[in-house]
Amino acid sequence: MQTKKGLGKGLNALIPQGSVFTGGRTIVNVDITKVIPNPRQPRTSFNDESLNELAESIKSKGVAQPILVRMRKGSYELIAGERRLRAGKLAGLSTIPAIVKDFSDEDSMELALIENIQREDLNAMDESEAYQRLLSEFKLTQQDIAKRVGKNRSTVANSLRLIELPPEIKESLHKDQISSGHARALLAIEDKDKQLHIFKEAVKNKLSVRDIEILVYGAPKQQKKGKRRAEGLNEELKPFIDQLSTYLGTKVAIKGNHTRGRIEIDYYSQEDLERLLEIITNTKIIENTQEEVIVHVE
Repeated sequence: MQTKKGLGKGLNALIPQGSVFTGGRTIVNVDITKVIPNPRQPRTSFNDESLNELAESIKSKGVAQPILVRMRKGSYELIAGERRLRAGKLAGLSTIPAIVKDFSDEDSMELALIENIQREDLNAMDESEAYQRLLSEFKLTQQDIAKRVGKNRSTVANSLRLIELPPEIKESLHKDQISSGHARALLAIEDKDKQLHIFKEAVKNKLSVRDIEILVYGAPKQQKKGKRRAEGLNEELKPFIDQLSTYLGTKVAIKGNHTRGRIEIDYYSQEDLERLLEIITNTKIIENTQEEVIVHVE
């Protein structure tokens, strides 16, 4: 089997700023009408306001970085830079600077995925599906993907969990009707009918992630006044709870105050437990015989 070449941290590793390419890799001004879209483009939606802002910038300052293309039957097939291409058309450009290189289908696909994954505003579902394609079509591991896109393995793992959602919820994520936080809260529901019911309630009534968690797990039990004072108000710690829940991709409770307390982390299977252990310890879990984990902060 041929060894795949690494792509480092993404496009910057391949195309450093200021580089000049020769011998089949040349920066040229190509006819913008002859650049055809990339069929492997993972991004399914583009923000019109953001494109218009980029178009205005291009009108005043030009295209800061060339797009990446390959020759295909008398035209240029886009590899990376679709936002620049679209904004260039909005700006009324007749030509656009491009790096022309003879990429293989495999490299073309991988570069398109990686460029989009590295953008912070990539839709959560598009990102998840891009990771899944790298797993299935390129046989990469989660760690391989993390290295290529410059993110933590836990971030990739959390994103990949969204693939398990029903099509209706995935479509809602594509349309930004719900956030990835909402989706991860819904993943905790094993009953698919209940999952869809709560999802529809969330969209209809614009529920928060916390609202969904209450529907899934029930409202927290009221504590006696003295005990509540000793452990502190959860509302006071809500920003910390939300941040931990998002990072770990599961329900988190903090009992205490800003200086002393206890963190409780929920898990729903051995695989989920191993995933959480790997995130918390930042190490690969090879074998696990422990059945329960309690994390204390005191």
